[in-house]
Amino acid sequence: MPIPLSVLDLAPISRGQTPADSIAASVALARRAEASGYRRVWYAEHHNMPTIASSATSVLIAHVGAHTSTIRLGAGGVMLPNHSPLTVAEQFGTLEAAHPGRIDLGLGRAPGSDQNTMYALRRDPRSADRFPQDVQELQGYLTGETRVPGVHAVPGRGSHVPLYILGSSTFGATLAAALGLPYAFASHFAPAMLRPAVEAYRREFRPSAQLDRPYVLAGVNAVAADTREAAQEAFAAARRRLAVGLFGRGRPLSDDEAQLLLDGGAGAHVDTMLTHTAVGTAGEVRDHLTAFAAEAGADELIVAHQVPGVEGRLRSVELTAEGMAAVPA
Repeated sequence: MPIPLSVLDLAPISRGQTPADSIAASVALARRAEASGYRRVWYAEHHNMPTIASSATSVLIAHVGAHTSTIRLGAGGVMLPNHSPLTVAEQFGTLEAAHPGRIDLGLGRAPGSDQNTMYALRRDPRSADRFPQDVQELQGYLTGETRVPGVHAVPGRGSHVPLYILGSSTFGATLAAALGLPYAFASHFAPAMLRPAVEAYRREFRPSAQLDRPYVLAGVNAVAADTREAAQEAFAAARRRLAVGLFGRGRPLSDDEAQLLLDGGAGAHVDTMLTHTAVGTAGEVRDHLTAFAAEAGADELIVAHQVPGVEGRLRSVELTAEGMAAVPA
């Protein structure tokens, strides 16, 4: 069977758009992904980023869930050191109660922000060191086997919301293996350690009540369009947008200014982040994704559609699904 496809929605706020526009676009994207046969849509927690509208991840999931019916929705991920495990369990327990059988919870240990934003979040700089223990505490709340005597997540207790460990290094891989959880690698923007991390995860995996064998989701970018020329144009725009997001210091820049950033040295960094990007027609994207899945040892691909503009992004979702559906069984 073709490898399962999912979507990572970065909830972009494009030039001239408002957060309300971005949220409406996320609803449209999830509905198109649902109609196109994708397995799940995930949203990532980011803070203090003027071009990303997914900071309140659980709230966005609830809103999209009310406008879809079958596709799974989740966090890819919640940055657990920013929160207490009990609060996360209550939030995702509430989501599971509202949308039963459709909620995922991916967990990361990065801040999702800069140092000043970490302060504003009241995050303890040492909280990342407690990540393995916090994952287990959270897991206890969701399974109903609390690790804190007398404290339960309501809603959440006994909901068994499935957990996923996110990472871009062997740390997350070995933790996911030790806990018997699925592992999602952020190869859509941090490709360097993909192979050693997946190898370590599969080698060290121990079965658990949630999962009896290793399961790897690998992030990958896609820019699919009806013609190769349109895809290349969209990819060039995506490179400019990423350069502005990373190096524009929060300023709105013109396309020419963004290109100057790329030409001035940002281009090498951007292109490294976008190493795993399928660009082209449905068939060309299919060929790239099929080869990438084999290289990554992935059981599922979670695709970030790096296409500017809502209609272009929706079309990329459709074309990618159509292309992958044509992969021989």
